[in-house]
Amino acid sequence: MEGPIYNFKTLTAPSEVILHKDRKSKFYGYAFPISSENAIKPILENIRKQYPMANHVCYAWRLGIENVRYRANDDGEPTNSAGMPIYGQLNAFGVTNTLVIVVRVFGGTKLGVGGLIQAYRTAARLTLEKAKIVERQITIGFELLFPYSEMDVVMRTIKKHQVTIDSQEMNLDCKLIISIPKEKHKKVVEAFGALHKVSIKKTG
Repeated sequence: MEGPIYNFKTLTAPSEVILHKDRKSKFYGYAFPISSENAIKPILENIRKQYPMANHVCYAWRLGIENVRYRANDDGEPTNSAGMPIYGQLNAFGVTNTLVIVVRVFGGTKLGVGGLIQAYRTAARLTLEKAKIVERQITIGFELLFPYSEMDVVMRTIKKHQVTIDSQEMNLDCKLIISIPKEKHKKVVEAFGALHKVSIKKTG
């Protein structure tokens, strides 16, 4: 049985295009960080506009950390000869919240299913090798409510536990939205809970 997940890998920015050639066919690879399925369609439309001569715009994406969702699309290539090899590289690199697109411009020679699988897999691998991949901590959001008189002790606790402040409202009654690394959130919640006049509750 696998233990809890505290970190995940994703991209810091869209990758630069790579070009992989196989028997005169050209395979252009792109990778994009995404946060939702809604982001995918506009990216695909933009890529299609850039390659009006493309025969196939194949892709795969992976979203989520503990509850992973994914899709692989062959865009007219033989079943599982394009999308799944691309998705396999997303898994191999261990990245999520990521979309990889491989555009094929046909060069006149058929590659066969085995050749297509190899070409799409290679293009996806080269794309992800060139992408800037970062490992991030999974965080949990909390809301802190406290009177202004408790500001010093709250801020000391935040600094001690290296908690991130996402937003703040400072009045007589103060509200902070904070992000705590999942790995140590129980310990941090207990520390805030022990403070007099401070309430902490999970957001969302």
